[in-house]
Amino acid sequence: MKTIKGPGIFLAQFADDKAPFNSLKSICEWAKSIGYEGVQIPTWVSSFMDLQKAAESKTYADEIKGIVEESGLQITELSTHLQGQLVAVHPAYNELFDGFAPAELKGDLKGKAEWATQQLKYAAKASQNMGLTALGSFSGALMWHSVYPWPQRPAGLVETGFKELANRWLPILDAFEEAGVDVCYELHPGEDLHDGVTFERFLEAVNNHKRANILYDPSHFLLQCMDYVQFIDFYHDRIKMFHVKDAEFNPTGKQGVYGGYSGWIERAGRFRSLGDGQVDFNAIFTKLSQYDFDGWAVLEWECAIKHPEAGAIEGSKFIKDKIIRVTEKTFDDFASTGQDESLNRKVLGI
Repeated sequence: MKTIKGPGIFLAQFADDKAPFNSLKSICEWAKSIGYEGVQIPTWVSSFMDLQKAAESKTYADEIKGIVEESGLQITELSTHLQGQLVAVHPAYNELFDGFAPAELKGDLKGKAEWATQQLKYAAKASQNMGLTALGSFSGALMWHSVYPWPQRPAGLVETGFKELANRWLPILDAFEEAGVDVCYELHPGEDLHDGVTFERFLEAVNNHKRANILYDPSHFLLQCMDYVQFIDFYHDRIKMFHVKDAEFNPTGKQGVYGGYSGWIERAGRFRSLGDGQVDFNAIFTKLSQYDFDGWAVLEWECAIKHPEAGAIEGSKFIKDKIIRVTEKTFDDFASTGQDESLNRKVLGI
């Protein structure tokens, strides 16, 4: 077995135009001061890094690594969640995602997808230049509007949807194969890949591509009423990243999974700071350790109630306490008599 690395922190929710959250150096110094060992960097935050430059210049990539390491931290992974979203966008969501791409691509559905694809390819090379082995992303969505269909879906719609999604991602996955880096999809409502079944359909469509993997975040599964611990049994060989995020689901006679169009604080299902929700992290850390997951345990703060800085401070200790230093011994080794083939045959009566 292997010991999970951590604690790490995803910087996306903390990026700001005010110190210490407005530069990579200062936010890393802050993260180190509250107990973190690694940072996951959102590649769309220009004050943290220039993704294209990191792809095209090993020297620049080393400089970014150096800034992080001078703070006593490591880069856990890069994130391309916003760019990944734009790889596949249904036209109904076109304008809603304009803010994820450069202003000159406003309203240009095809242009945003092409830009996003290039961004992912830059991210593959940038990750390679930084010595990283995994990257987090979203899949995008062509079919989400049909997830609970009325009227019924036209025959073949799902098959066509996954075929098109695969066509868009295969060149990207091939670029990641060339770079030796895994793409880890965060299975998330709003994405075509949001649970095990949809991930399996995608995997089949991309011919079981070895670089198509999973960013495991149990909060999204709890809010879908899934067995998030058994999920690890099914997909542990594809789980290459881990977001430690808590959530709670408290349905009432008035609302359930869909939330009644309410804001997060009024929903039956909502994200919480670590330890304030219902996710069984003892079971999760045990299961991941059992299956030799040796990636990073990375806090993703998304809480409807608690201040992010408070959540971050509490989160580093929470993760540190949950990481299991795995054993190299068996508890009953003291009673071992060693290996003796003649004794074994005698015990078996043969």
